Amino acid sequence: MSIVSFVLIVSGVLLNAMAQLWLKAGTNALGTLSFSREAALSTVFRVGFEPHIMAGLACYVASVAIWIIALSKVPVSVAYPMLSIGYVVNAIAAWYLFGEYLSAQKLIGIAVIIIGVLLVAKS
Repeated sequence: MSIVSFVLIVSGVLLNAMAQLWLKAGTNALGTLSFSREAALSTVFRVGFEPHIMAGLACYVASVAIWIIALSKVPVSVAYPMLSIGYVVNAIAAWYLFGEYLSAQKLIGIAVIIIGVLLVAKS
């Protein structure tokens, strides 16, 4: 895999991970959402115009654009497993930004993911 392909894949993965973090920040800002018949329209507008949610959606759009370019250069059997890096990034970022708990079991899982990604990248 060339350095350009690797940078494209990692950029797409990081943008996807950032999208998740922005969406979580948006749901934290909005609080519990209700989609009852009476509240559906107001909930859609609250979600649609929440700045963190908009940032997350923008990251998704950019991620998809970069991902399409990456897939034109790298086999999907190599590129797709690289998405697992997003799990690692999000777990650590959620711990740091949102105070989410990282148990020993999660940390072992993160280590397994990192090893798997390295193995796929070297193939």
